[in-house]
Amino acid sequence: MENLRNGYLFPEISKRAFDHTQKHPDARLIRLGIGDTTEPIPDIITSAMAEYAKALSTIEGYNGYGDEQGNMALRVAIAETLYRNMGIKGNEVFVSDGAQCDISRLQMLLGSDVTVAVQDPSFPAYIDSSVIFGRAGKFEEETGKYGNIVYMKCSPENKFFPNLSITRKTDVIFFCSPNNPTGNAATKLQLQRLVEFAKANGSIIIYDSSYAAFISDESPRSIYEIPGAKEVAIEVSSFSKFAGFTGVRLGWTVVPEELKYTNGFPVIKDYDRIVCTCFNGAPSISQAGGLACLSPQGYEATTAVIAYYKENAKIIADTFRSLALKVYGGENAPYIWVHFPGQKSWDVFNEILAKTHIVTIPGSGFGPAGEEYMRFSAFGRRENILEASRRLKSLYK
Repeated sequence: MENLRNGYLFPEISKRAFDHTQKHPDARLIRLGIGDTTEPIPDIITSAMAEYAKALSTIEGYNGYGDEQGNMALRVAIAETLYRNMGIKGNEVFVSDGAQCDISRLQMLLGSDVTVAVQDPSFPAYIDSSVIFGRAGKFEEETGKYGNIVYMKCSPENKFFPNLSITRKTDVIFFCSPNNPTGNAATKLQLQRLVEFAKANGSIIIYDSSYAAFISDESPRSIYEIPGAKEVAIEVSSFSKFAGFTGVRLGWTVVPEELKYTNGFPVIKDYDRIVCTCFNGAPSISQAGGLACLSPQGYEATTAVIAYYKENAKIIADTFRSLALKVYGGENAPYIWVHFPGQKSWDVFNEILAKTHIVTIPGSGFGPAGEEYMRFSAFGRRENILEASRRLKSLYK
């Protein structure tokens, strides 16, 4: 714990936002920072949860503990709806209380002796949980990195995909697509190279597809669209951004039966043991909502909400393009990644907060390669997005 660098990024952002409101109580704060959804969950989904909750007050409808791995009906629905034609089976899907929690369970599965590679920039939980599990070494102030972690730089120069020809072999590779924070979705060819790299080096890919529902081009929504991926990859995903379940809490992890250790033992058996030992299962009410999300009507309703956020993303991206700044992301993800050349990202964060009352995220919080960049979230009410656009244009005109 002593090796952790400062505090976790997102609570730090919340603290600074709170301090700002204390100093400026009359200012209307607009949050384009932490990626928390703002649009109501569609009625068809909340009604299913309400009906399930009401049934718990009856003898016929009451249920106690469920299976630690999740309701089998939901596991099958995830496999058949979101992994259609990929050969994923219901028993390979483990329902959980969210992707971030599953990342820590996977860290427990992997143990403290493995070596790890991460995209740079990347979601901080991959690195911080690696530090907590004792495999990262001390933080190096001069480089902004942890000594035992391999950082795979992802920048516009390499189309936000790591140069695998110079990447050291590691036991585990954390990879997120569409990426948080850059918003970039890896192409099929890029993911083919990643799978081949993992096979050649005996690595396991932990693939985070939490933003897959935002993909609107031909980019793969799952690593399992790539032949051979089931032999090297575990996929983590979530209903949080897909269905607005950030507070409801529901996610899943796929561990294919084909994924095995070098001694031939199936990884799925160990993960099942981890889940059964350390987790009592996702809330049954949340799982009822998950099933409603995957019905034809529920899926259509969630797609409409995603379209709303993507229009927000376009407004933000167009705002910065009008200011002649380089803009990335926003098309396949709810995040816009903006380059502020020659500036420290925390300085930009402080300036925007002080002068426009807008909360953002400094790119350096996602890794050394995030310096000079800022992440803007498209989650928000449309009137706030439009107001933020006006304020930013006034600041940088």
